Amino acid sequence: MGSLDPLPMQGPELGVHADDIETPEMEQESKQEVLENKDVIVQHVHIDGLGRTKEDCLTYEIAGVFRAKNLIDVMKRAHEARQKLLRLGIFRQVEVVIDTSQGVDALPNGLDVTFEVTELRRMTGSYNTMVGNNEGSMVLGLKLPNVFGRAEKLTFQFSYGTKETSYGLSFFKPQPGHFERNFAVNFYKVTGQFPWSSLRETDRGVSTEFSFPLWKTNHTLKWEGVWRELGCLARTASFAVREESGHSLKSSLSHAMVIDTRNSTILPRRGALLKINQELAGYTGGDASFLKEDFELQFNKRLFWDSGLFLWFLPICLFRFYLGGPTSVRGFSMYSIGPQSEGDYLGGEVYWAGAVHLYTPLPFRPGKGGFGDLFRTHFFLNAGNLCNLNYGDGPRAHLSKLAECIRWSYGAGIVLRLGNIARLELNYCIPMGVQSGDR
Repeated sequence: MGSLDPLPMQGPELGVHADDIETPEMEQESKQEVLENKDVIVQHVHIDGLGRTKEDCLTYEIAGVFRAKNLIDVMKRAHEARQKLLRLGIFRQVEVVIDTSQGVDALPNGLDVTFEVTELRRMTGSYNTMVGNNEGSMVLGLKLPNVFGRAEKLTFQFSYGTKETSYGLSFFKPQPGHFERNFAVNFYKVTGQFPWSSLRETDRGVSTEFSFPLWKTNHTLKWEGVWRELGCLARTASFAVREESGHSLKSSLSHAMVIDTRNSTILPRRGALLKINQELAGYTGGDASFLKEDFELQFNKRLFWDSGLFLWFLPICLFRFYLGGPTSVRGFSMYSIGPQSEGDYLGGEVYWAGAVHLYTPLPFRPGKGGFGDLFRTHFFLNAGNLCNLNYGDGPRAHLSKLAECIRWSYGAGIVLRLGNIARLELNYCIPMGVQSGDR
């Protein structure tokens, strides 16, 4: 619930004396006693401040308030309903007022709950910068929340980066009463540069996706149609890269499943993460055909002295992947591990990667309880491998090939957590198992 407005600090003194206080009536005393010590009934729930929002889509979010049995339960369920209303992304502010019921039908233990809402403007804009994966970009956004009055959202976004420029238009529609079940349509154009492969790629596409929860998992079903254009980034591009240049059409179906019990996505101290992705192209049109499989496992455990252990593993994944850099195997340049041709890295059809991280407080705990708690000492060990397969060989030969020439690195550094938005790392890495051609 939002904070209360402060009392006025200036103005005439309101001197209140004992003689001025009215003696409460016996009926009010008995009603107060009923509310504190006995069950209550929520008779009415009001939503004040609605403009273009349709009331029928909000009844699902506040229905739980009517099931409250006592005053504490009313407060708890009202807070949960407030969080659900804010999650819809159509209100700037939601306040809750709980009062005794008034009117002819008022019961002695009846309560009225009022949600005072302030809707977002019909159009909002944003400007921000993003930094990640060794790239910076400027992002301009235009959003039309609550387009048709039932939490729909129309968004336009333009991003200009040091290596990539993109823009897209998306429409988002949740199912009333089940915000986790939602439908989205996206139209986009993305241009990216990949200097490690001397490639430039431009994608123009459309996608539709449906997201829904199932037990403790979250699923996303997606269809995507893309017109892809590959070109050489430099005149010195290898012949293998030039062979990949040109136009292609991809039509694919994909499924993603996520189980996430971590307490934080930026610097978790406990919980686990499981991601499984499958993508199948070529059976719904287009001239690109492939099957792509990958999944990720992550475990986090809090240890003694406020330390945390982080285990990360990407098992064997099939299709076309790149490996190396701060997000996979530290100490190696971005995507600069594995097969190459004339200095251009071509990626591989199969890879695996894993890591063990240990996060501890700074030595001697400077700034404990304040700014110093945002910093952590970081020790890590990374490993992985990437290669192409000979499909005439069996699975045992494939596993043996993945176990050869493993790249790994270890080191230490300092991590700065920037709220729940991002983290900055300064690490000293020692790469090991370096093969000819690795950078």
